Parts: sequence; structure tokens; C-alpha cells
Amino acid sequence: MSVKLSKKIMSKLGKTNAEFQLIEEGDKILVGLSGGKDSLTMIHAMKEQQRRAPFTFEFIAVTVGYGMGENFEKLSKHCKEHGIEHVVRDTKTYELAKEKIRKNSSYCSFFSRMRRGYLYSVAQELGCNKVALGHHMDDAAESFFMNFIYNGQMRSLAPKYTAGNGLVVIRPLIQMRERQLAAFVKENEIEAIGDEACPAMRFDVKMPHARANTKEMLAKMEKEFPSLFTSLNAAFKNISVDSFFMLED
Repeated sequence: MSVKLSKKIMSKLGKTNAEFQLIEEGDKILVGLSGGKDSLTMIHAMKEQQRRAPFTFEFIAVTVGYGMGENFEKLSKHCKEHGIEHVVRDTKTYELAKEKIRKNSSYCSFFSRMRRGYLYSVAQELGCNKVALGHHMDDAAESFFMNFIYNGQMRSLAPKYTAGNGLVVIRPLIQMRERQLAAFVKENEIEAIGDEACPAMRFDVKMPHARANTKEMLAKMEKEFPSLFTSLNAAFKNISVDSFFMLED
């Protein structure tokens, strides 16, 4: 059964790709597939982009297991049904976390770093030159305000950057809203993995609420200023560095 992608999703994907040259002729791209709504939307949007684009590229969906007894059979079956190559790599991240993470440390950042490292390794092993991650505009906004409020940094999520190992990391969904991706999986009745699969749920510690608080704050701001995310998207491309408290080298 084919999936239905909205014109808005494909239009935004195409514009973002043209604006930042994310996917190019001859690319072999590893797409991180967690099984959540974001990465599921991404593999289908890239499959459709593959059909539409005036150039050729390959992509492989890769799922990293944390060694918690996860079952990815449904995810693999879904990919097979839609002609998407899928690789699953299990790791010992969960066991490692028990030893490495101090109480009240950020479990999310630890698992995120470890997962990213495994994706990079698999990408090099499979001969990929790019890694695609499923972050969207809400993620970029939340990241910006979390860095601003909690870390005193003006920092967000770049649409494209080169990692230290030479791999190019791209975020094809970065200018899309989270609700668009949620609507895609709902309309197509695709079973997405949610927060129940979060490794942090297994640890009996009080989890930090920075992201939840930031998400709530942005929701309140958007109610008062409906164009908030449109303005943020524009602002992320229109930075007046010389207007900040920059020290000369």
C-alpha cells in the first residue's frame, strides 16, 4: 500500500534541499530511522524525492538498538513493503549507560551522542557520504531556547554541517513543523514508536524537564504570536553577529 505525502511536505523538502544543497547527485545517504514519526516521515519523503528529483541518489535506513531487547521486526517489515533498504544494528549502549552516567546526569544527551557515533560508524562501513537526521523546526526552536536559557549560548541546529570524521550531516525536515510529521503518520495509519521506547524510562531517576518546559513555553508564545515559528525560521538565516557582545580575537 502506497503512502500519501502532503504537497506541503514535499514542497518544503524540495525548497529546503535547493536552499542548502542537502541531497546531491551521486549521494549515498544513511538515514537514521528510530521508528518515530519524524524519521518515518523522512524515509518516505526521501523515497518520493528519489522518484521526483532530476538527479540520482541512494539512501539506506539504519536503526540503532540500545541493547534493551527492542524488537524492530515491524519496522523492518514496513521498510520492506515500501522498497526501502533497512539495516538494524544492536549495541550495548543501555548496559554502558549504567556504568557511565552519573545520577541526575542527562540520559538523553548520552544516548543521543552514542547513537550518533554508531550511525557515523555504520555510514562509513556502508560507504555513505552523508547522514540524514530527522530534526524539524520545533526541534531547532527548542534547541535554540534551551541553549539560550540554560547554557547562555546562541546555538541551534544547522540544516547541513560536516562532522569531524568528514561525513556531511543533513536535516531535510528542518524547516517543517512537528505537527506536519505527526499528521503524516496518522493519516497513513503508520505505527510509530513513541516515548515509551525512550531508554531513560528504564532508569529510576528524576529526569530533567528542560525540553518539556521549553516546548510548553513555545506553545504559549505561539498562541500569542502565531507567526513565531515563521519569524524564527527567518531569523536563523538573518543573524547580525556585529550587534552582539562579541570579543575581538
